[in-house]
Amino acid sequence: MRWRAGKIPIANVVALAIFAILIYAYVEKTKQPERSKYYSYKIKAARLMDLFEHTIKEKKEFIGLVIDEVNDPNQTGIIGPEFTIITTDRGDLTAKLTASNPNFAAVIVDMLKSCKLKKGDIIAIGETGSLVGLNLAVYAAIEAMELKPIIITSLGASSWGATDTEFTWLDIAETLKEKGLIHFYPVAASIGGGGDIGRGLTIHSRELLKSVIRRNKVDLIEENTLEESINKRMKIYDTRSKGKRIKAYINIGGGIASLGSTQNGKIIPPGVSKRLGMKNFPAEGVIIKMSKRGLPIIQLLNVDIIARRYKLPIAPIPLPEIGEGTIFFKIKYNVAGTILAFIILCILTFLLLRVDIWYYFMRKREKKNA
Repeated sequence: MRWRAGKIPIANVVALAIFAILIYAYVEKTKQPERSKYYSYKIKAARLMDLFEHTIKEKKEFIGLVIDEVNDPNQTGIIGPEFTIITTDRGDLTAKLTASNPNFAAVIVDMLKSCKLKKGDIIAIGETGSLVGLNLAVYAAIEAMELKPIIITSLGASSWGATDTEFTWLDIAETLKEKGLIHFYPVAASIGGGGDIGRGLTIHSRELLKSVIRRNKVDLIEENTLEESINKRMKIYDTRSKGKRIKAYINIGGGIASLGSTQNGKIIPPGVSKRLGMKNFPAEGVIIKMSKRGLPIIQLLNVDIIARRYKLPIAPIPLPEIGEGTIFFKIKYNVAGTILAFIILCILTFLLLRVDIWYYFMRKREKKNA
C-alpha cells in the first residue's frame, strides 16, 4: 500500500481502532465487585433489620392485627392503616414502602461512620411513629455498631406509619426489646402531632396515647408550649448522657419538637450535615440546638431523596436481597492492567503518527530534490 504524504492509511486507522476496542473489552473484563467500607457492619445491620420485620409481622399476626396485602405488598408488617384515631397527618405510602427495605440499615451505618462514630459512643435520637422503616434501620445500625442511644419519641404517626392503636411505635420497640433484638428503648415520649401535644387529635386519642406511654413505662413529655417541649427534650438528653459527650444527633421523621417547625424539614438537607450553617430557621428545634453545639446531625425525612442518593430502589416489590446494591459493593477495575493497556495504546498511536510524519518529510524532501 502506497503512503500519501501526511495521511495515515485507512487500514492502519482501522487496525488501531480495533486494537482500542480490544483494550476496552479487556479493561471491562477485569472489573470485579469489591466490598465497600464497613461491609461487615452494613451486612449485619441489614440482616438485623430483616429480622426486626419478621418479628413485628409475627407479633401483629399473633395479636390478631390484619396485614394489608395491597398496601404492604411485601408483608413486612410495618405498614399501618392509612387513618386511625392516632393518625396525626397524611403520609406518603411510597416513602414508607421504600424505607421498609432492610438494606436501608446499611445506609444508616454509612452515615454514622461518616460522623466518625465508634463502639460505645453516645448519640441522641428524636423519632416519631411515622417512618417505622427508618426507625428500624437506625436501631439495626446502632445494634450493629454497638452505639449507646438516648431516644425520645413522639407517639402519633402519619398515614401508613405505626397507626395501629393496639400496636403503636412504643409497642413495636417493646416487642423487639422483649425478644432481645435491641438493648435500648426510648426514655421519654410525647403525644406528637401539632405543638407536640396532639393538636388535631381528639381528647380520646390523646388520652389513649398517654395511656400507651404510661403502660410502656417511659417519661411523658407534656409541656404547655412547643418551646418548653424542646427545652425539656434537651434537658433529658443532657441528664441521660451523665456528663459524657453526645457525639451526634439523628432526626427521624417530621416531629415538630425535633425540627422546630415544618419549614425546617424542607430547609435542612437529608442525610449527614457536619454543620447547618447560618440559616434563617423559623424556629429552633432540638436538631438545630444540637448542631449549634457542634454535633454532626443526620436528617432522615425525605426518604426518596436518600434512596436515590444511595441507589436503593423506590417502593420495591419484592424487597431486594440482603446485601444487594452499591452500598455494599463497588465496582473496581484492575488498575495496573488498565494503566498498562492505556500506555500500549498511546505508544501505538504515537508510533503510527511518527511514521506518518517521517514519510511526510521524506516525501517533501524528494519533491525538493526532484
